[in-house]
Amino acid sequence: MFAVTVTFEIKPENVDRFLALVQENAQTSLRDEPGCQLFDICHTPGETTVFLYEIYDSKAAFDAHLASQHFKTFDAATAQMVDSKDARLFEKVIR
Repeated sequence: MFAVTVTFEIKPENVDRFLALVQENAQTSLRDEPGCQLFDICHTPGETTVFLYEIYDSKAAFDAHLASQHFKTFDAATAQMVDSKDARLFEKVIR
């Protein structure tokens, strides 16, 4: 398992458009990427923070997500909407 969290601060005037685009990205990831197991989008109405929680089979599956055309399109379309972005990557600890 490979988990990804991303916290975005979105420019206030772009929140609705960003949410529409990130939902499209999540739906496409879940539908078209066999290694994408979970892609949750969290947002509190009236606020500018958007939090993503994603689960992939492996780092290779996440790398495939980053290389996908739909992700590249999303990333380019939203680049100017974002004030800040904090992405964190986690690997499952096996004992």
